[in-house]
This record gives sequence, structure tokens and C-alpha cells, in this order.
Amino acid sequence: MSIFTGAAVAIVTPFNEDCSVNYEKLDKLIEYQIENNTDAIVICGTTGEASTLSHEEHLDVVRHCIKTVNHRVPVIAGTGSNSTETAIYLSKEAEAAGADAVLLVTPYYNKATQNGLYVHFKDTADAINIPCILYNVPSRTGCNILPETAVRLAKDVKNIVAIKEASGNISQIAKLLQLADGCIDLYSGNDDQIVPIMSLGGIGVISVLSNVAPQQTHDLCQACLDGDYKKASKMQLEALPLIDSLFSEVNPIPVKKALNLMGFEVGPLRKPLTEMEDGHTNILKENMKTYGIY
Repeated sequence: MSIFTGAAVAIVTPFNEDCSVNYEKLDKLIEYQIENNTDAIVICGTTGEASTLSHEEHLDVVRHCIKTVNHRVPVIAGTGSNSTETAIYLSKEAEAAGADAVLLVTPYYNKATQNGLYVHFKDTADAINIPCILYNVPSRTGCNILPETAVRLAKDVKNIVAIKEASGNISQIAKLLQLADGCIDLYSGNDDQIVPIMSLGGIGVISVLSNVAPQQTHDLCQACLDGDYKKASKMQLEALPLIDSLFSEVNPIPVKKALNLMGFEVGPLRKPLTEMEDGHTNILKENMKTYGIY
């Protein structure tokens, strides 16, 4: 049984001006997402600036999100690390807090071999009982989960049930789905590839766009799930200029700017991330206006 189908938001972590976590604003974001039919919430992922949260902050944010959501939608905790020991620790704590699943990014910087990836993910998944989603994003980690490795993990480890594919390589994704033959759920990790990936057999997206357009992203995925690819393609193409702006600088710089422009007051970014450049901000504003969210 799938953890979710449709659109999950990779939610931002709001900060106060001193860069401490703003839990009041996080609650506001969570309620906005649920009111607008987001299908799941991914907390403390890339978009949530997990890489600059301490372990204590990371787990406090996960616990707070789970408590606020209160079983209304699935909560998926980002618990990946370049250290297998740390990934196991964070995953165990997320399970104890009541997370519905964990999202495990490939070990960044270490650049593990395919065998190293297998051992890393297997050891982490074996340490917990809740479902695990592999997260393949080689542009950020320097490490690519090959289709054969993902399928091997899904077949060998009972709670490795899905993969978030953000390689951008449609040929690789097609090969993965062909080799898997249904043994692993696949989510798009790129907002500009929702329709292509779902047309091949993906069941949804883990989305940055959903932060600012949750209903629209849900509806796009639902059109795919309903088999209405004419409608879905139209929605995908209409969203492309906004999606391009949301990735005109490294994520989550643009999406935090967009949320602040929308009045959500999610605060600053933690260094080394810096505020969006004026030229990109102006284009973002125009694309938000065209899309009807600013």
C-alpha cells in the first residue's frame, strides 16, 4: 500500500529574524497545506534546510510537525545523512515520534559506490519498521542510485517501498520503472517533470511548487491519476515559468522569497544560503502574478 498518491509538499522551515525556528509560522504553513488538499507533508528535507539544522532542532521540528498534523495527512520525515550511523539515529527518533515514513537522501560528499549505497540504505531501513523512501538527487549529492540498485533494495528490504527521483534523467527513470515491474513506488522529485514521470507509472510528486500552489499541484497530480493527461499537460505547461523561477537560484532561496511575498513571513535563510538577487526576484514576482498567486 502506497504511503501517499498525489502531491506531497517539501515544506520550508520558517525562521525568526535570529534564524531560530519559528514554530508559529510552521503551524500556519501546515494548516494552509492541509486546507488546500496537499496529500502528504515532507518535513526537514532539502527545502526545509535540514542541512543547517542541528540534530536537536531537526528532531524538534519533526516532532512538532507530527503533533500539528495529527494524522490528517501522512508526515514523511527527512532523516538522510552522509553518515549511516546518523541516518539510523534520526530515523529511529522519527519513528518514535510517530512519522508515517522517512525520506533517505543518498550520502552526499562521500560519493558511495552502488554497493555502499545498498549497505547504507539497507542498514538504515533495517533499523526501523516504518516505510522508507529513497531520495535520488545527484545534482546535490554527487551520487546516483542506479535503477538496478533501487530495484535490488526494494526486493531485498521489506520497508524500502518508494523512491523520489530527482535525477532529471527520464531515460533512467523509465528503465527503473521497467525493471521494477511494480515492486517500488516512484515519485517525481522535479516539479517540471510531474506529467512525464507519472505518465510512465509514477504515482505523485514530492514538490517545492506545492509550498506556494498546493491546490494546483494536487489537481495536476489528480488529473494524471485520473488518466486525463490532456488536462494535466496543460497544467504542467502553465506552471513551467513559475517552476523555472522557483529554481532560478538554489532551492529553497526562491520558494522562501515567494512565501514571504505571499505574506507567510517565513523569515530568512540560514547561511551559506543568501537572499535572492533582485533580478531573479522581479522575474519571480511576474511569474507569480501570471500564475495568480501574487
